[in-house]
Amino acid sequence: MVLKIRLARFGKRNAPFYNIVVAQARTARNSKPLEVLGTYDPIPKPPPSGDGKAIKDIKLDTSRAKYWLGVGAQPSEPAWRLLSMV
Repeated sequence: MVLKIRLARFGKRNAPFYNIVVAQARTARNSKPLEVLGTYDPIPKPPPSGDGKAIKDIKLDTSRAKYWLGVGAQPSEPAWRLLSMV
């Protein structure tokens, strides 16, 4: 069973929202995953203080991500970029 860590797209048109999931490699993008590791919102939000750069929201359970990487799950290219940021 080959596992992938990848992004599953949700949200509306022109307002994407992604779940970072662990799924079998041969399943469709939005099929039921084995586990949801976190979320990623690529639409920049203004910072709470009002000044500074806009923030893209990434929430990730790092301990579970390390576990799945340890048992052999392969991250996709976009998921790898998100994992390296956290």
